[in-house]
Formats: sequence, structure tokens, C-alpha cells
Amino acid sequence: MKKYLVIGNPIDHSLSPLIHNYRIKKYKVIESVYEKKNIEKNELRIIVDKLRNGEINGVNITVPYKKEIIPFLDAVKGDAELTQSVNTLCKDNNKVYGYNTDTKGFKNSLVNELIDYKDKNVFIIGAGGVSSSILEAFVNTANKIYITNRTKKKADELKKLGDISLSLLGREKKTIEVVNWGEMPEVCDIVINTTSVGLNKNENLNLNFEHYKNNKNALFYDLIYNPKETNFLNEAKLRGNKTMNGKMMFIWQAQIAFQMWTGVAAEIDEELIKLLD
Repeated sequence: MKKYLVIGNPIDHSLSPLIHNYRIKKYKVIESVYEKKNIEKNELRIIVDKLRNGEINGVNITVPYKKEIIPFLDAVKGDAELTQSVNTLCKDNNKVYGYNTDTKGFKNSLVNELIDYKDKNVFIIGAGGVSSSILEAFVNTANKIYITNRTKKKADELKKLGDISLSLLGREKKTIEVVNWGEMPEVCDIVINTTSVGLNKNENLNLNFEHYKNNKNALFYDLIYNPKETNFLNEAKLRGNKTMNGKMMFIWQAQIAFQMWTGVAAEIDEELIKLLD
């Protein structure tokens, strides 16, 4: 029996088993199962070792371990090299590699909804594990990127990662700017919550976006997909802004991981989309 796993803490909110087991059944991936496991930080090495010795065949990483997992890997590849954020583990020749499918998943979610994300002003809220994936999605196309985080040091570190990408692309470092928590930059085209605030329905970012009132062009995007409407999105909707949750990003990034593990190029079908509603 092949075993696939998503790890994190908390993990109850994760719908990864739902989407992957649906595809395992649909595409007749024989004798395979996908589960979720709540783990502590000191268990990360154990998970990697189990993947290396064949007890596990593939792993997804969610909050708060997308960066913490890296020291236990043999290497990171692809987008993970720039983002230093890993959400997918694969084994090859007894070595465990970390990959990032979040950046492509996020961009695909925008393209799928016919949202133009080029030459825009972007406001990224949060500087945790997934935030670098979102930043990487915009560094080559955004007009201006603002970053804020409760701990400014983490926002500064995220900017440094982005500046490396800008240098490789030959773009100016002033494209990315850190603003203090609670301060609002100019009105942006896309505002993204990359924090975990909202997993609990009673949580609120407590940021003032009243200057976006009746702005029907501004998109407020929350990476959280369960619950499907956080306070961040609900407040945006009441202001008259466009809103989008992380469901389609989640579906797209999972599609990439599934193909990496099984070789199956799964389609994005309506039955699966409805399954996650």
C-alpha cells in the first residue's frame, strides 16, 4: 500500500485527503491512500526518514513547517530554491527533495478566473511560509509590491528573498517595499492575506481597509480555503470589493504534486470543485 501524507499543526482544516483520495479513486491509482497527520516540529526529521526508507511515498507540508522542513532535506528544487518554502516532498534515488507547487498553483488560480495580475500594485499581508511563494508569483510582473507583517524583521527577510529574484530578473529592488503593521500603502489592485488568521472564524486581522470602500476593481484574496469565507473576505465583500479564497490555488497546487508522485496529469473537473464547497 502506497501512503501519501500532509503534515502540519493545526491540520484539521486541511482538505488535502479529500482531493487526493478523490483523484486516487478516479484515476485508479492502485493500493494508495492519502492521510493527514498533526505533528510537532521535532517530528519533521522522522517524516523525512520515513519517506527516504519507503514507509511513505509522498508528503505535502502545510503551516507552520514550509520553511522548517528544509534543513532535513537533501536539497530543494525548482521554485523552492528561490522561495525557500516547501510544500511537496518527493524521493529520488534514496534522496528526499523539496518542491514548491504553491507559486504555480497561485498563478494558475488567477489565470483560471481570467484575472490579470500583470503590472499591478500588490499588497501582501504576512511573511510566513507561503508568503514567499506569493511574492515569487509577482516579482516578474508587478508594478509595485508592498509587504507587511506583525514582526517587521520577517517582512524585511521576505523582501531580501524578493530582491534576489529581482536581481536575477534585472529589475529594480525598489519594486518591493516593507510597510509597518497597521500602516496602509496606496490603494492596491490585489490584496492578499497569506497569514493563518481566519482559520478560526472568530479571528480578524484588525487592519483598516475603509479606503477601499466601493472599489469594485480591487481584489481581496485569502489563501485560506476552509472556511471558504473568512472575516477578511466578508468585510471586503461588504465594502464592495472583489473577493477570492484559496480553493482554486489549493486545487491547482495539488494537481502538480499528484502528477509528481503518480505521473498522472489530473484534470480540474467540476465534480472535484463542488466536492470542496
